[in-house]
Amino acid sequence: MSSDKALTGKHALVTGGGRGIGAAIVSALLMHGARVTLLGRNAEVLAKTVQEHKASGELDYVTADITSSASVATAFARAVERFGRIDILVNNAGQASSAPFAKTDEALWQQMLSVNLTGTFHCTQAALPAMLEAGWGRIVNVVSTAGLTGYSYVAAYCAAKHGVIGLTRALALELATKGITVNAVCPGYTETDIVSQAVANIVAKTQRSEDQARAELAARNPQKRLVQPDEVANAVAWLCLPGSAAMNGQALAVAGGEVM
Repeated sequence: MSSDKALTGKHALVTGGGRGIGAAIVSALLMHGARVTLLGRNAEVLAKTVQEHKASGELDYVTADITSSASVATAFARAVERFGRIDILVNNAGQASSAPFAKTDEALWQQMLSVNLTGTFHCTQAALPAMLEAGWGRIVNVVSTAGLTGYSYVAAYCAAKHGVIGLTRALALELATKGITVNAVCPGYTETDIVSQAVANIVAKTQRSEDQARAELAARNPQKRLVQPDEVANAVAWLCLPGSAAMNGQALAVAGGEVM
């Protein structure tokens, strides 16, 4: 990705910013000149990522449980105190758990909804008032192709991610004349911890080798490979640029053609 510093003076907050896709998004936004706040639950992981990127620009971290509106409000207040109002919100934090639908208990169902959908709701509500006051903002929800299609054995996850797509589209229309865009980026199977867990589950349940399990996931992508975190980050950063103002209410699949 080329650096044009088009986001100089903008403050971006990235949830789940400590590793994987989130850390790649942090790097991409810094490259474009934004000040970046990482938000997550593990201070040690966040601090390490900040240390690794400190030469690239201004960044800091805050800790929060995104399923708690009070925790989110406290963290966002600290972020604003450090870097000013939040101009860009990237809702990247999420969790994935698998189970046959008949064995999906209420605890798993609620966990998937709380982290993936309600967490996005809490963070968006916390960031939106300042964007409305400024008349400018970018909200990008990192979802999944599971928000666009169905996958077996992850009914709760699919339901939550479909909910985020619905929220994205509804809010995009509500804010269309306010200078704020709301979009989603939907990665296919990506080289992240979540995929590593999926591989481990396949190995444990089917006795396939790790290479066979990874190949099974990669086979869903017409390019026959796993998506890389930087590829997702490039799409997110592009949606945040001033020149992407006409992109609104979209759900971009970054999946090698898996979903069209």
